[in-house]
Parts: sequence; structure tokens; C-alpha cells
Amino acid sequence: MNDDHGHPLRVVLADDEAMVRAGVRAILAADPGIEVVGEAGDGHAAVELVRAHRPRVALLDIRMPRQDGLAAAAEIRRLVPETATVMLTTFGDDDLIARALGHGASGFLLKSGDPRELLAGLRAVADGGAYLSPRVARRVIALSSGRLARGPYARDRLAGLTDREREVLALVGAGLSNAEIARRLHLVEGTVKSYLTSIFTRLDVRNRVQAAILAYEAGLVPPTG
Repeated sequence: MNDDHGHPLRVVLADDEAMVRAGVRAILAADPGIEVVGEAGDGHAAVELVRAHRPRVALLDIRMPRQDGLAAAAEIRRLVPETATVMLTTFGDDDLIARALGHGASGFLLKSGDPRELLAGLRAVADGGAYLSPRVARRVIALSSGRLARGPYARDRLAGLTDREREVLALVGAGLSNAEIARRLHLVEGTVKSYLTSIFTRLDVRNRVQAAILAYEAGLVPPTG
């Protein structure tokens, strides 16, 4: 998972639970293409580490003392915009997830998810994309849709998409990765990325998270509990 220059992907990890942090660190350490350059137990310390080390990705627990992960992510985006932020969540974090939706978070990963999702999410975000853990994707977009109920507006936004772009967007909304979308639609992954670039431009959204929300609001994705 080295970057374009052959260097390891540099990550700052922040979680106030030492055992969770150790578990995540162990997963990351197993990948020779990742280097954890700093660890923090609260949001304020995470921001200082990011300012010091300038990693590619900051992996932040949502609930932390002194400064929560969302506030830390906002500060990181302001002070070190080249560092992408990914939120670690649990299903009990619905209120904070809802707060994050409008801030363009680059990723949402579930603490109890498959370790491969963690690595895939970091890879996607490091490549300039965004990532929703498939299990949390439906919950995130359901929260937004339940709050905003903007179906007609969302359908108008999607009116300019081609049929194929709508297919791709529906699968993004369902939480599928680029590779999974490619397999489902019998495309190469590079073509899926091209479709996503076009979709983001046409919809005027910043990333995959916001595109998924629109897909749900427009009715492309069946409601889930």
C-alpha cells in the first residue's frame, strides 16, 4: 500500500480506548505498506500529531475526550488539508455520524468490521477517494435521509445522469466498493472510477459519502432499518 513514490502510507491513529487502539495498530502493522507515525488518546493530541508528522491519513475515533473526532477532523482539514480524515464509528454513534455528514468526511469505518475493510478504506482515502464500510453505509445514508427527506430535490439532482451512471451511483449507495461495482456491472475498475468522477462533478458532491446520501434520498437504494 505504498504511495506513488514507493513510501509507506503514513497514518496517525487516535482512539481513547487503549485496547482498541492496540488492535487497530496491530492490523495496520501487519501491512508493510503502512507506517503508524503517531498515536493519540484524544482529539487535541491527534491534531498536534498531524501537524507534526503530516501523514496521508488521520484515523480518528468519533468519541474522544478533550476534543471529539469530528472537531479534530475539522481542525485537521483547516490546518493540514493534505491529510485525509477517516472516522472510526460504532452503531451507537448515530448522533455524531449525523453531524459528520455535512462536513465531507472522507470515510466511515466500523470498529467491529472486517480488518480488510480497514485496509481497503485507508487505501481508498489515501488515493483521494472516500470510503464507507459496507455495514455502516446503509446506516449513514438512512440517518441522513430520515433527517432531510429531500426526495424530490435529490431526484432533480440526478436527472442529468446517464442510465449507467445511475447504476453505478445506486451501487455506491448500497455500500459496494469500486471493485465490487466493477464485478457487478462487468466493468474494469478504472472505468468505475471514471464514472464516479463524472457523477461527483454532475452532482456537485465532494465524495462518495455525499453521493451515497443523494442516491438514498432519490430512491435508488431501498430503505433499510
